[in-house]
Amino acid sequence: MLGMSWLITGGAGYIGAHVVRAMAEEGIPVVVLDDLSTGDPDRLPAGVPMVSGSTLDRALLDRVLSEHRVEGVLHIAAKKQVGESVAQPLRYYRENVEGLRVVLEAAAEAGVRRFLLSSSAAVYGMPDVDTVTEDTPCLPMSPYGETKLAGEWLVRAVGRAHGMGTVSLRYFNVAGAATPELGDPGAFNLVPMVFERLDAGLAPLVFGADYATADGTCVRDYIHVSDVATAHVAAVRRLREHPEGTDLVLNIGRGEGVSVREMLDVIGRVTGLDATGEVVSRRPGDPARVVASAELITKELGWAAQHGVEDMVASAWAGWRRRHG
Repeated sequence: MLGMSWLITGGAGYIGAHVVRAMAEEGIPVVVLDDLSTGDPDRLPAGVPMVSGSTLDRALLDRVLSEHRVEGVLHIAAKKQVGESVAQPLRYYRENVEGLRVVLEAAAEAGVRRFLLSSSAAVYGMPDVDTVTEDTPCLPMSPYGETKLAGEWLVRAVGRAHGMGTVSLRYFNVAGAATPELGDPGAFNLVPMVFERLDAGLAPLVFGADYATADGTCVRDYIHVSDVATAHVAAVRRLREHPEGTDLVLNIGRGEGVSVREMLDVIGRVTGLDATGEVVSRRPGDPARVVASAELITKELGWAAQHGVEDMVASAWAGWRRRHG
């Protein structure tokens, strides 16, 4: 069975392309399915087959699973903007839940026995705990977070019903780039949002400085995208070796909180620019502190993050400069 391909949906996206590269470096054959709404085929290593299409296209999925003799699926494809999900819940449920359902159905009927889902810390909502474990109650606060939690339920249920080994990986705040050309093209996360403001000669915005944290600003757990990629490889290794009985939901984080003000300090040091923030009112739904416990993923997969915040910011800045001159 080994020596067959892994299907990576959304593999031409920011995170997906890093996972594809890490899988290729591990010598695991992959095939990418991407609708190219945010993906770019130029991000893929030479020789990786890419199929352009939607996760909602069952006939296409059947063909890809058969032609590439797919032994496992990494489902990364999803819409992922929280604010947009509030405005467009139907679109988010269609893409993120129905898209996943179609992929799972095709995989189950093709006899695929290994399935990995990209999930998100958004499933937790506003957890009132110091560190978030996988047992922290899930109370998502956006349609995006809801679709990720529903996706985990679906993956687990299908895995149990069809004898499929499954892993759901809950990403915390992903940043950085393995190489400049793989940098995050969007400005929806803190680091690129700050870069965008600095390029425009504007002060970075700090959404609220009156939270119950050490410096009053929100605290998050930032994780380098290269570490996210190696976590996927560790999960794939586990699924290849022990597909039966693998039924895991795991955080991917560093277990270390960084406040908005601390992140601005790092960005100032790395870029040499004045990154002093301008405090504006809070955004609705922003929790004060969301920091992962990363103990379970280390115990189950032997994985731990290797990169610190300076690495994330420096590599993200190199990617940003390459894209924006």
